[in-house]
Amino acid sequence: MGKPASWRARPQARPRARPPGPAPRTRAARAARPGAKRRCRRAPPPRSRARARGAASSRPCVRRARGAGGGEGQRRGPSRGCWRGPARPPADTDGPIRPRVTGRADGGGCPGRPIRSAALGAATTARPGASAAGPSRRRYKRRGARPCPAAAGQRPSLRTRAPARPEPSPGSPAAAGGPARPGPVAVMLGLRTWWVLALSSLSNTLAVNNSGRWWGIINVASSTNLLTDSKHVQLVLDPSLQLLSRKQRKLIRQNPGILHSISTGLQSAIKECKWQFRNRRWNCPTTPGPNIFGKIVNRGCRETAFIFAITSAGVTHSVARSCSEGSIESCTCDYRRRGPGGPDWHWGGCSDNVDFGRVFGREFVDSNEKGRDLRFLMNLHNNEAGRMTVFSEMRQECKCHGMSGSCTVRTCWMRLPTFRTVGDFLKDRFDGASRVVYGNKGSNRASRVELHHLEPENPAHKPPSPHDLVYFEKSPNFCTYSGRTGTAGTAGRSCNSSSPALDGCELLCCGRGYRTRTQRVTERCNCTFHWCCHVSCLNCTNTQVLHECL
Repeated sequence: MGKPASWRARPQARPRARPPGPAPRTRAARAARPGAKRRCRRAPPPRSRARARGAASSRPCVRRARGAGGGEGQRRGPSRGCWRGPARPPADTDGPIRPRVTGRADGGGCPGRPIRSAALGAATTARPGASAAGPSRRRYKRRGARPCPAAAGQRPSLRTRAPARPEPSPGSPAAAGGPARPGPVAVMLGLRTWWVLALSSLSNTLAVNNSGRWWGIINVASSTNLLTDSKHVQLVLDPSLQLLSRKQRKLIRQNPGILHSISTGLQSAIKECKWQFRNRRWNCPTTPGPNIFGKIVNRGCRETAFIFAITSAGVTHSVARSCSEGSIESCTCDYRRRGPGGPDWHWGGCSDNVDFGRVFGREFVDSNEKGRDLRFLMNLHNNEAGRMTVFSEMRQECKCHGMSGSCTVRTCWMRLPTFRTVGDFLKDRFDGASRVVYGNKGSNRASRVELHHLEPENPAHKPPSPHDLVYFEKSPNFCTYSGRTGTAGTAGRSCNSSSPALDGCELLCCGRGYRTRTQRVTERCNCTFHWCCHVSCLNCTNTQVLHECL
């Protein structure tokens, strides 16, 4: 068959003349030299089929030599890309080769391993420390070949064999077939792990129980820090002070008169909590014992967040007001604002020392919080939110000065907000509280100060601000009584039958219904003032209709 007219014979490339000197030490150059033996890495046998059939290592492939000195059908060592037929045992072995044998047919130059030479056709032994007509040991390491076995004549395997176990003594339980007893080291490690787990759980329990223990000082009646007799001799610490930590008692001793302010602030916080939740299913119930708010403080719900925030705000508010009133010996008014403040007014008077209240509240209230878990971070955040609310709601008050009551010059100072304002603000934050999870920024030293932080559970939400309340647990069901959660239920609560809001009978009674009863109430009415110093009133009797949840 002739070639097409458009076909042109390509000129064959003329081989380049090799420069004089020693032959280059390359793989292609060594293979082209006369009488050179070529080797390749053997591919590992298949894992499943080769072992199931008992296949042995592949035999050397047969190639047609292209270089000088090699004739047709010359037998060479295995190389890359060569065809391998069915595995068969070599001629110098007595039986089939084990399927787990690795290595090359030439032995790879390992000491004590047989080398099959194509030129000699006999089996020789490699010299220690040298390889027979093949790449160096460093090249095999680069290609990923396995090192030679330590003992001469030992067959390498694909997997490293585990060291042989020592035989048990005749009298040991293992020799009798029973379970082996753990050694003393294993027993000590087990006991250590058990103690660590026990101590960690105990510390978490104590941290939960210590949170809010200082609320028990509400029962303190005296304004002094120590009980004394008629001769002003110290007798013993107040029993309520035993609920405080060592740091809290130290702060009370260093600031005489501050215990009464703490107790007053806590009472204001409880009253405000009851007022804000008077129409809710959870109406901020309290008990006369040391645990003022019951078991709800052991949870991480919204109600717990509000309790910690309102009590912290109460202490800060009361201490700051007591400083300006002169009830505490270690603090006084805030006189840092002095001088002209505007064109027609200047700073003066006695400003409430809210900075002292914040610092003392942080050291006193937060000293009971211990740990690094999510509850610890939540309580600290809510305590700071209560203090920040008092600080941010500070307002400016002024008094006019001038002839005939004219407001020519004004003197202004900073005044604390009413505690009802603080309660309303925290109640709004309660309705919009953020559910958070535990976050970790990393373990580098640069961020070790703020290593742990709170992140919103929903990544689409923004992180909580210092004024927001946070929680991590869903609120329990306050409809029925539960001794585990400490909820009293809504049975017997008064409701408004005509209101569709949360104080209505439909929502407050949780769909159980309500009963209606009438009650006669006598009140004083039509009061009149008589000169001098006498007030007369009439008694009026009214009939009220009350609705109570079933």
